[in-house]
Amino acid sequence: VGASSSGAESNNKCIESKSTYKENESTMHKPTQFNIGRDAQNLPKIVRGVIQARCFHLSAVSCASQKVAMSHLDQEAYLPYPKLLEKYEIVKKRLNRPMTLSEKVLYSHLDDPVGQDIERGVSYLRLRPDRVAMQDATAQMAMLQFISSGLPRVAVPSTIHCDHLIQAQIDGPKDLQRAKELNKEVYNFLATSGAKYGVGFWKPGSGIIHQIILENYAFPGLLMIGTDSHTPNGGGLGGLCIGVGGADAVDVMANIPWELKCPQVIGVKLTGKMSGWTSPKDIILKVAGILTVKGGTGAIVEYHGPGVDSISCTGMATICNMGAEIGATTSVFPYNKRMKDYLIATQREMIANSADEYTQLLTPDQGAPYDRLIEINLSELEPHVNGPFTPDLAHPVDKLGEAAKKNGWPVNVSAGLIGSCTNSSYEDMGRCASIAKQALNHGVKAKSIFHITPGSEQIRATIERDGIAQTLRQFGGTVLANACGPCIGQWDRQDVKKGEKNTIVTSYNRNFTGRNDANPATHCFVTSPEIVMALTLAGRLDFDPRTDSLTGSDGKEFKLKDPFADELPTRGFDPGEDTYQAPPDDSSKVSVDVDPSSQRLQLLTPFDKWNGKDLEQMTILIKVKGKCTTDHISAAGPWLRFRGHLDNISNNLFLTAVNAENGEMNKVQNKKTKEWAPVPDTARAYKADGIQWCVIGDDNYGEGSSREHAALEPRHLGGRAIIVKSFARIHETNLKKQGMLPLTFADPSDYDKISPEDKISLIGLKDLAPGKAVECKVHKPDGKAISIQLNHSMNEQQIEWFRAGSALNRMKEVAAAK
Repeated sequence: VGASSSGAESNNKCIESKSTYKENESTMHKPTQFNIGRDAQNLPKIVRGVIQARCFHLSAVSCASQKVAMSHLDQEAYLPYPKLLEKYEIVKKRLNRPMTLSEKVLYSHLDDPVGQDIERGVSYLRLRPDRVAMQDATAQMAMLQFISSGLPRVAVPSTIHCDHLIQAQIDGPKDLQRAKELNKEVYNFLATSGAKYGVGFWKPGSGIIHQIILENYAFPGLLMIGTDSHTPNGGGLGGLCIGVGGADAVDVMANIPWELKCPQVIGVKLTGKMSGWTSPKDIILKVAGILTVKGGTGAIVEYHGPGVDSISCTGMATICNMGAEIGATTSVFPYNKRMKDYLIATQREMIANSADEYTQLLTPDQGAPYDRLIEINLSELEPHVNGPFTPDLAHPVDKLGEAAKKNGWPVNVSAGLIGSCTNSSYEDMGRCASIAKQALNHGVKAKSIFHITPGSEQIRATIERDGIAQTLRQFGGTVLANACGPCIGQWDRQDVKKGEKNTIVTSYNRNFTGRNDANPATHCFVTSPEIVMALTLAGRLDFDPRTDSLTGSDGKEFKLKDPFADELPTRGFDPGEDTYQAPPDDSSKVSVDVDPSSQRLQLLTPFDKWNGKDLEQMTILIKVKGKCTTDHISAAGPWLRFRGHLDNISNNLFLTAVNAENGEMNKVQNKKTKEWAPVPDTARAYKADGIQWCVIGDDNYGEGSSREHAALEPRHLGGRAIIVKSFARIHETNLKKQGMLPLTFADPSDYDKISPEDKISLIGLKDLAPGKAVECKVHKPDGKAISIQLNHSMNEQQIEWFRAGSALNRMKEVAAAK
């Protein structure tokens, strides 16, 4: 193993590599020369770590004046700072005012910084992201769409991460092996399509996408899109990382400028300093209580102020991660020493050194204008617990028990769960272990089921080496696989029956009805890992670890001391097993096969083009009452197995949405036959009879996950329009991408004027134009009709998607015309 002494000679490649790809996993890579990023699994861990550290040191010395790679896994993709600075200077002169950090990063990625209209909340920006990340559930549809585009290779660094399809059942190793067997067909599709089209592949067991991004790919000033709503996790390292649907990812992978409505910027000024039981999670729990689940829609949340420096890098990532729950486009922190420390600890000192030279790009200007400003004094911030059933129902921990008793929520805790993409850092796990040790010293442990989800293989290996995992096991915990698991409903829970009322506490980010265990009677509360530990130890919600006492095995009372742990491992991170597959340089011999009889994968058929006529006398499939998230529209859990098969997964359409007609779930009336049936069955019947249909929805329709299946399924089953009071950002974009019409009531009270038996006509679609309202006629059963106005947010390009039948169809039209 050697490194060139000349940066120019090595082109910043510390170790040269050429490799060939074979489909058999056991011989996936047989490189002719060693590559630290993907072939180190043949070396002992300690040797691998020494070589990697030495490699980065040599590169930092020899390539100081040369280009710096964005990641040791993408040696031919370089940090874009010089290019970003050039664009930033252009926009700075145009705006002639102080700029927020969000604006600096976003506008420096403009496709045309000279001619682009820039008006917050109004302009549609055309952007050039630096990379794309996809998790395995959404990557299936994203790659199927990319394959159908006919393009030979992705244009930007892209990765696939296998984290969603591993069900928590027994423990990490057993669950991982079971997942590999059950999902072999899907994993092979993702591995081969990644190899074929130049996409890096993180095998099952690698960890959760957002933790892998933080450890390997995120950097200050990055603009990344990811096909998962919690992609903003990367804001903990100063990047703008934005959750999108798969069709958006295809645009970027196809070298098409990505479109985003110019966000407003919400500033959160942090003062004071955290201490005791207060943690970074409490900041976002407090912000969620202030802004609610839709308060961040159309905005970037930018944290700043002197309090920022009291938060670790991974703590900042926690805050940005859960910003998805307030509808924010993304969240971000300014570059500081805590980020630099993390970059160095994860073997990226060169990136930190480069960031030091471009701080003007990576921090906000003094006096930068925010559209809204929130101030939080960290010295006064209390630990919070949010829930149940919504992540914005905030309670200080000392008020939780009172609220539970008042509202009839089960006070006894049936399960505690820590980890996930939101809270699985070394610091999180160490602070939890400090609490567990106190309990064990007094002869007590968890009073309920207790699960631990490491965020990545690196975290798992490090907490095993340092004894943290063993302490948590002694406390009563089970260490699950490095995957999403119970956080997304991948939990084979056996201790309660469906419909049994119970309470769980988690350090996750989302707690919608039935989200974790498919039981609508489970009351899930979201909090910090430390508070999860305390409530699991007490076994009750009405416990405040700051003031209340516990009883040890000796009968004596004791109080828990404040949790404490190292921010980063003093012995460095243990990388664990190497689970990364890099795409080969030559993919000509790689084949990607989809069995026509497969029940899990299905090649896509283009959606039909708009016929040029108005949409008249549409039947209402369902009028949704109340909250309707993407979970309600396209359930996860057991349905994740069909994410690559559009027709099969469409059988979960609107399963848990509440029908305003009868107050029930998954029961609507077929307006032709007058029979009551499940929603997907009724939609299929309408499609078979050539009946066009629409959906009427409530406020913040489509909040939650980025899953584009919630837009693909209604389109596949014959839907034409979704008419609601308001949309969540990602879902509205996903509908546009698939050729659906996302429309909002000009007067939200018009929602009440529509009955499920009415017919809906959309008039004047030939004249559909940006900013122009759509005329809607509501035809009543007695023959009378009323007219209402509907708004839309489509620009010219998005209207072309509608006319072409989808954004993918339009992409093909443009390519054919060249």
